[in-house]
Formats: sequence, structure tokens, C-alpha cells
Amino acid sequence: MSTETPAVGRPRAFDEEAVLARATEVFWRHGYEGASLSALTGAMGINRPSLYATFGSKEQLFRRAFARYHEDKVANARTALAQPTAYGAIEAFLRSSADGLTAGDHPAGCLSIQGGLACSPENGRISEVLAAGRAETEAALEERMSRAAAEGDLPDGVDARALARFVMTLSEGHAVHAAAGASREELQASVDIALRVVMSPVRG
Repeated sequence: MSTETPAVGRPRAFDEEAVLARATEVFWRHGYEGASLSALTGAMGINRPSLYATFGSKEQLFRRAFARYHEDKVANARTALAQPTAYGAIEAFLRSSADGLTAGDHPAGCLSIQGGLACSPENGRISEVLAAGRAETEAALEERMSRAAAEGDLPDGVDARALARFVMTLSEGHAVHAAAGASREELQASVDIALRVVMSPVRG
């Protein structure tokens, strides 16, 4: 990890949110370790002293980028989970996820999957940050399924935690396939099967 000392200099002459968005895309495309400082500063349109002065380090830049990304994703997930039935919440979550994974305004797939699953031991903190983000989303799913169970919206014996894990596993698998080139239509077809074969018992 670089030991360069952050530079102290003139006031920033760039939009911090805009350069953070560009950094996010580089991390999304290349992962944490694959995103070189040259690639990051080139995309961000700033030099290394400015990067260090503003964000502290590459790791801190990644944490900022991921926090920004994750906040949007959690908001989208909670909107989906606000559907009035468990079935509707699961369907909305999976379909909005498939749409997001294949949207044309950012790299295909998911930053939380592509960002650091294969990080080396010295960058294990990055994998932990990403895992914590995915766990937060899964916890929101579990909370929604537990509420559905308490309201009688799930059949007796359905394990809310296992159901939430299933939904997250499918969504994360879709992220891998989207990054490999799967189309939105292909992901939505997979959602169709999951809802028909697995989720039909929880239809409200």
C-alpha cells in the first residue's frame, strides 16, 4: 500500500461527487486490486496528490465509492421490499435487481460482487466491507420475510432467514452472469422460474 503523504495545496478545482462517480466506475470494471492509481486518476481527471489530499488513500477512496453505491442500492431494495405481500416484495426485489445489473449507464453486474471477491490477504478489509454491505441487504430481506411470517403471509414452517438467503443468492448469481454478458431478458427469465417453482407457496 502506498505510503505517500497527502499533499496540502490549493483549494479543490473539481466536483468531488463527480470524480467519486468516475472512481466508482473504475472499481466496478476492474475490482479493487485491478484498479490502478493511474487508471483511477486518469478517469477522475485529477493527479495523485489531489487524490490523496481529498480521499486519503486508495482504500479510503474505495470505501467512499462503495458507501455511495451501497446507499443507492439499499434504498432501491427497501422500496422493493415495501410491497404489501411477501411474494410481491420478492418479485420486486429480484426484478429491480435484474434491471439494475443490466442498466446501460454503468458497468454490468454489481460493485459489491466485482469489487473484491478475489482480494489478496493484505486487502482482506475490502472483501469485509463488501461482505458487510451484502449482509445488510440480506438482513433487510430477512426482516421483511420475518414480518410476513408474523402476519400470516408465509405458509407455516417457511424459514424466513433461509428464504432471504435464497433470494440474495439468486441476486448475487445474477450479478456474476450479468458481468459475464447475460442480458436483462435472460436474468428476468431466471426470475420467472424462481418465482414459479420456488416462490409460489408464498404468493399472497
